[in-house]
Amino acid sequence: MAENVRRIVEPFARELGLSIWDVRYLKEGSSYYVRIFIDKEGGVTLDDCVDLSHAVDKPLDDADPVPQSYCLEVSSPGLERELMRDEHFTACLGQKVKLRLIRPREGKREFRGTLEAYSEGIITVRTG
Repeated sequence: MAENVRRIVEPFARELGLSIWDVRYLKEGSSYYVRIFIDKEGGVTLDDCVDLSHAVDKPLDDADPVPQSYCLEVSSPGLERELMRDEHFTACLGQKVKLRLIRPREGKREFRGTLEAYSEGIITVRTG
């Protein structure tokens, strides 16, 4: 569902000078949420979030990609954004990152360093 929402909202985001960082479809308690995380050079403003929300509200209603009623939220991914897609890793090359592992390596699950390289799903992080 999140990918369907992404396909619908991406053209509207581009028109507003924004990029879609991530789209999530979640159930929290008894409520469903569609969360659209946007980004742009120089940072996202509250007006950017409001503008995209207004721009995509009707197209999402018309396309009806989510079978339940839901709350639409548009926001910035923030400073602690998760890197999940190829373009995320590419955009963050040379930046400081925090890496969390499922299984410990050398007795640790969390590492901090600089994202030095990314290619075909393989990341290189230079640590302390």
